Amino acid sequence: MQIPLQITYRHMDPSTAIDTVIREKAEKLERFADDIIRCRVTIEAPHKHHHKGRIYVVKIDVTVPGEELVASRNPDKDHAHEDVYVALRDAFDAMRRQLEDYVRRRRNKVKRHEPGPHGVITRLLPEEDHGFIETPDGREIYFHRNSVINADFDRLGPGTPVRFAEEMGDQGPQASTVQVEGKHHRVGE
Repeated sequence: MQIPLQITYRHMDPSTAIDTVIREKAEKLERFADDIIRCRVTIEAPHKHHHKGRIYVVKIDVTVPGEELVASRNPDKDHAHEDVYVALRDAFDAMRRQLEDYVRRRRNKVKRHEPGPHGVITRLLPEEDHGFIETPDGREIYFHRNSVINADFDRLGPGTPVRFAEEMGDQGPQASTVQVEGKHHRVGE
């Protein structure tokens, strides 16, 4: 870590034993991401309620290049967090998972689904239940009414941008599925 570990206690006295556990767990985080800039850990023991024990809240704030990762737990949900060491374990486990995700993103190892080929509907023959898509390279792809998966075939028209899955049919290339592009999927992406 470029900046030393920072530990803050709220509504409780500092503890050497807790500090030791936090330092060990923070060092282990560096095994998952060696570019951690800063790690801040806050342990809070909310005021006692007359019908419940203290539930510890642990918040871990890690700064890495370009991002700030925060792991915290809702104290009302888990009474196991009446034990400060369980609360610490759970918060550090959550931060470890976030760091693993961060490292995967940085290494571009997140699986990305490539969008299918795209084109524009050029002709529709509703009486014959099919139409044709023109691809950017000028090819013409046949599709049947039943291939349209997210729209009504009867509402399609020439110029409608689509994505499709291509296969070879008896008469040449055809689209096995046709999906009208919405506002989140534009031609050329």
